Amino acid sequence: MKDLTTGKEVGVIFRFALPMLIGNLLQQMYQVVDSIIVGNFLGKEALAAQGASFPIFYALIAFIIGIGSGATVVISQYFGAKDLKNVRKAIDTIFIFLFFASIVLTTVGLVFSDEIFTMLKVEDAVKPLAISYFNIYMSGLVVFFGFNGTASVLRGLGDSKTPLWFLLIATVINIVLDLLFIVVFGWGIKGAAVATVIAQGVAFISGAVYLSYKHQIISFRISSLQFDRRIFTQSIRIGLPTGFQQTFVALGLMAMIRIVNNFDTNVLAAYTIASRIDALAAMPAMNLASALSAFVGQNMGAGKIDRIKKGFRSTLLMATGLSLFVMLGVYFGSEWIIGIFNKDHMVIKYGTDYLVIVSTFYIILSSIFVIHGALRGAGDTLIPMFISLFSLWIVRIPVAVFLSKHFGVDGIWWSMPIGWSMGLFGSYLYFLTGRWKTKGITKSAADMS
Repeated sequence: MKDLTTGKEVGVIFRFALPMLIGNLLQQMYQVVDSIIVGNFLGKEALAAQGASFPIFYALIAFIIGIGSGATVVISQYFGAKDLKNVRKAIDTIFIFLFFASIVLTTVGLVFSDEIFTMLKVEDAVKPLAISYFNIYMSGLVVFFGFNGTASVLRGLGDSKTPLWFLLIATVINIVLDLLFIVVFGWGIKGAAVATVIAQGVAFISGAVYLSYKHQIISFRISSLQFDRRIFTQSIRIGLPTGFQQTFVALGLMAMIRIVNNFDTNVLAAYTIASRIDALAAMPAMNLASALSAFVGQNMGAGKIDRIKKGFRSTLLMATGLSLFVMLGVYFGSEWIIGIFNKDHMVIKYGTDYLVIVSTFYIILSSIFVIHGALRGAGDTLIPMFISLFSLWIVRIPVAVFLSKHFGVDGIWWSMPIGWSMGLFGSYLYFLTGRWKTKGITKSAADMS
């Protein structure tokens, strides 16, 4: 555990973010390796199947992830206020919630998978592969929540290093099993899904065993777990807007898949690859934002408003510098990057066009992450939710539909930076109002207002 309420702001946030960045890069890496192996050994149809599956999976879990983020803020603020009794209750409460949520969502996903892929107009050549991959992936949802829930709790406590080791375990296992199941055993797209589920399962179980015996606050002993309704209500209050935001963002991704599916498999395969690159490119800013969220949460609990402002400015500068570096690499290396995943010349063309257009605006995206990270750490999530939904559903999706009809595939790609720009404008204006200062849940936080 780490106290984020003391020390030089820029150093504290960077050191806290670095293990998360490495860890999440590893987590993204096994998804990238999945796509590289699938794209080169199974072809563009299988690669497109992965791309069609992800938005559906995300749509099903997004609401729960949002509620979980609320619990992380609660944990962080109680820890900042040195209230370890309520920290313990908050940890128990979120794990109980995640377990039962995973059972419900797994059932829903498996029962309605065929209907969902039909609604998205997935091509006949891709649909059976997508359903097969998706159903196996959904079957491992309980370990997915367990694994990510453990990491989120530790980060709320200021410990970003321990999750890194279990992410490393998952990444190595996933890569080895990918090659074994797809290349050696010939299991096809199913092999990629099985490899990921097993990797996450091993990482979660090993992490749970380790933490139960080594960590002074976290325990996975079922007999000692307790559900606290008051703390869960606090988590809901903070996490509900984020949950709705994540859900509508996920539905927006599904809408984008439907728009992409108006074109051929080459476009969907290119979109799948480019989305993987986007996820990697956004990692530095996302993890700096997560570190800032924990930083703001603890300092809200401790009543240190000036420290929060300094931390925000430092994080924004770091995220901007890193995003500029990433942008240059992706922009000039776009064609080579897409070619790693698949050699089809049309897939490379569409994917290169995507990266050249979208990467130019990575700095805008990184700024949104940082602003929302600060607001989330303060417990202020409602207005940012509306801003995100506006930029996605009122701007990006309609623009994608309109531009794709008049300018083809490139019109879809241009809709993304247009939506980001509107989101940044609204988010920054709201941050300047300072309303986030009044959203704390502890006595020290309340005293700041």
